This record gives sequence, structure tokens and C-alpha cells, in this order.
Amino acid sequence: MTDASSVVTDASSVMTDATSVVTDATSVVTDATSVVTDDSSVMTDASSDVTDHATRVTDEPSVVTDEATRARLQPDYHLDMRPGTALGQYLRARRGLVRPEEVGLMNARRRRVPGLRREELATLAGISSDYYLRLEQGRDHHPSAQVIEALARALRLDEHATTYLHSLSQPTAVRRHLGEGERAPASIERLIASWTTTPAWVHGRHMDTLAANALASALSPIFTTGVNLVRAIFLDPGVRTLWRDWASLAEAVVARLRVLVGGDLDDPRLGELVAELSVRSDEFRRLWERQDIQVPTARPTIFDHPLVGTLELQPERLAILGTEGQLLIVCHAEPGSPSEQRLVQLARIAAGNL
Repeated sequence: MTDASSVVTDASSVMTDATSVVTDATSVVTDATSVVTDDSSVMTDASSDVTDHATRVTDEPSVVTDEATRARLQPDYHLDMRPGTALGQYLRARRGLVRPEEVGLMNARRRRVPGLRREELATLAGISSDYYLRLEQGRDHHPSAQVIEALARALRLDEHATTYLHSLSQPTAVRRHLGEGERAPASIERLIASWTTTPAWVHGRHMDTLAANALASALSPIFTTGVNLVRAIFLDPGVRTLWRDWASLAEAVVARLRVLVGGDLDDPRLGELVAELSVRSDEFRRLWERQDIQVPTARPTIFDHPLVGTLELQPERLAILGTEGQLLIVCHAEPGSPSEQRLVQLARIAAGNL
């Protein structure tokens, strides 16, 4: 009896394990149809060849274009798009990051999963285990502010994460999902184009670059209209050499994306972006599943530019009124510093004067 399911046929080689074949003297059953070759499960993406950093980084279409493939991928990467699950997903992810000893619990029994058990978090928050289970499963959508505060304390959330948790627990109006036609206001485009010595660009809700001036693109090709910052950071190896602290940048960008989209998990653009990057980048998938959130801070960014050397620039992020979460990002150097001199030199290069 030959178990055809244990036989994998490859176009170039056939592996036969003699010990796995049990021969019955009276019958040999060979079912050739049990070997299934699903050509549609092989994902070949020509755009996975990452463009060299010295050339413009283009925003390639999503690698996950087949609807059936996307449907299979999304549950594997926690892209549950049912209404009411954002709060539950956040609670589940954050309790998995809290070590029992951090909250005074003995870790005597061997645990199959890291972090707190549901009943432990419920006890710490002063609510019943059944009620907490309903919250995490999305069967209760309207917890009180007191319950949210108790859960935030039990999960050891900071001020920004607590505010985010409150936002997930409150019903919101249906957001108008933006398609490929999202654009920066024309007045903003004209404004930043007039800044020849200050890098400036506009990011949309999913961190697509909607507009950028010449100096921004000279600073890095990822600051070019049409490029998605999140995709570029994880798929373009040149970004790792440009940013001095790439690991912190990657964590911050994923956490900011969480803040920008909030609890709107039925956003199809978000689903496509997260599904693609979860397949193509293990680092992105790990960070996304942590459900960290981060409000941008006023910390300088250090660029190791290939043409002018080290640039220490201060980014400023300004909300653009009348838009769906668009931000104007402006970078400047400390007056009289070597970075300012190098930025001026880069501006001359961008203007074609060098």
C-alpha cells in the first residue's frame, strides 16, 4: 500500500523513501491524483527584486493581488476584518507582552503561551473572566471608561497607549476609505516646492508620499511622490544604510501606522499593505503583531547620506487641516551646524548647481 500523500513530486527530482512504502502482496494502490500541484499557490513577484537605493524607489503594486490568496493570508496574520475586533485584538496582543512577574504573579506553572492568561488579566483589572472574554472576542463593544482604565493599568500601558485603548472602545462614524486618488492639497504642493533649502513632503493616512520637494527626494528616493514609506523601509535595503538607527525607525513607523488607521481594520488599503508586508518581511510581521502605538516625538534623525555625509535633522510633523490624516513633514538642521552646511550643499546638488 503506497500512501500517495507522503510522496512529493518535484519537477526536477523524485524523492522516494523506501522505508515509507509498505508493500502488500495482494494489492498496491497508487493514486496519482493525490499529488496536488497548485500553481496558484506559488507566488512569484517580480517586484520583490528591490530597487537599488541610488535609483528612485517605486511603489510597486501589492504582491497579494489574487483575492483567494489574500483571503487565505489574512487570518494567518491577524487581519480579522469583522467589525468590533480592533479592541479585542489589541487586548490579546498586549496581554501577551506582559510577563506575570512584572505584575506580581508567580510563574510557577509551565505556560504554553507567553504573557498573561485571560483570567489573570481580568483579575488584575477587577472584572469577571466572562466579561473580559466577551471583550476580547468582540461580543461586547461598549465597555465603560472605568473598565478601560482598569485594563490599561493592568496592562501597564503608558499615557498614549491608554488613549489609544479608549479610542478603540468607542463607536466611531464610518470612515470614508481613500482610494488611489488621494492627493495632497494643491496649495501645500506649491508651498513646499518653493522651499529650496528645506526638505519637506506630505504623507497620507497609510504613509504614502503624496507630495515632496526636490530636496526631500535628494535626501532619499523614498521621499518621492508615489512611494509608500512603510513598504520602502522594510523592502529597500538602501534605507538601512541611510538611517543610522534603522531598527528604531522600523518600530516607530509600524507603531505610527497603527495610530493613523486606529480601529478601522476594514480599510481595504490597510489590509493589502499589511498582508503584502507580512508575507515579504518577517520583521514587519513581528512588529505589527505587537500592536505597539507611538505618537511621534521631537527626536532628531541621523542620515548617513552617500553624497554629503552625516546629516542630523529635526523632523516636524504638522497636521493638514481638511484632510483625512495627512501630515506635512519638514526637516531642518541646527543653525550654524555642520549638518546645516551639508544640507545647503545637498540643496545645490538637487538644484543642479553642483
